[in-house]
Amino acid sequence: MPLIDVFNGDADGICALHQLRLIDPADSELITGPKRDIGLLKRVNAQAGDCITVLDIALSKNRDALDRLLEAGAHVRYFDHHQPGDIPAHPHFEAHIDTDANVCTSLLVNRYLQGRHLAWAVTAAFGDNLVDAARQAAAPLNLSAGQLTQLQSLGECLNYNGYGEALDDLFFDPAELYGQLRPFADPFAFAAESPAYRVLQAGYRDDMARAIAVGAAEMRAAGRIFMLPAEKWARRISGVFGNRLAVESPAQAHAVLTAKPGGGYVVSVRAPLVDRAGADELCSQFDSGGGRKGAAGINHLPASELGRFIASFFEIYK
Repeated sequence: MPLIDVFNGDADGICALHQLRLIDPADSELITGPKRDIGLLKRVNAQAGDCITVLDIALSKNRDALDRLLEAGAHVRYFDHHQPGDIPAHPHFEAHIDTDANVCTSLLVNRYLQGRHLAWAVTAAFGDNLVDAARQAAAPLNLSAGQLTQLQSLGECLNYNGYGEALDDLFFDPAELYGQLRPFADPFAFAAESPAYRVLQAGYRDDMARAIAVGAAEMRAAGRIFMLPAEKWARRISGVFGNRLAVESPAQAHAVLTAKPGGGYVVSVRAPLVDRAGADELCSQFDSGGGRKGAAGINHLPASELGRFIASFFEIYK
């Protein structure tokens, strides 16, 4: 029976799939893309009896395609932590959805697998900037501080690779990067042996240095807004730069707006780490916006909406 794996191209989506396929190896059809390419189910062609696993993409953004697949007779299991909207009740649909702000998809998969590849779930949680949740989840592993730092770096680099307007912006197609992970049950072995990880470390370091050199465009007690140029490095670093800002100043909200070559902006929003709330509420006010309570985004914010976005940002975070 055909197997189709549909997964977000960030650390959470890749590590979620990796955990599942370490337990149940299979050569499945892979459907993924840059992190913000979340309407992935519309690319799935399935027939009765096909088995589809969906990881880390919002059900609410894929509902029409999901209904189509279920009507065709496909079986779908769905792991996610974004706002789902109405969850369908269907005999061929298996939902593992939890929108708690301290949960990511890989932690849900870890729960499903009863901790059998916990280190990869911890890696993903670090990548999703859930640092406290990652450290708590890692407790049974009895890792040293240095080992935790290594998993955090790995998670951040895997996550960094997912950001970009198109695959051409990324160092690796997420399907290719997942392929690099597949031989490694141990993330420490991957970190030690993978040339891909070296490439991502160097790219992350260089792109982050450029971002740090950009000052805040708007700064108030409750939050900061940063504007990055329409360049590849800026598109790659936008999300992880937002994560870094949140860690540096956990009581503030942050927005990183990256100019698009054709006009307008891609937006990444991070709620204050001390109160992970409001990011989804803010971004959902705009077309192509969505996400979760602690972190959300807008795929295209027209330049004409910039003023409304800034006003809304400081209305929610004040």
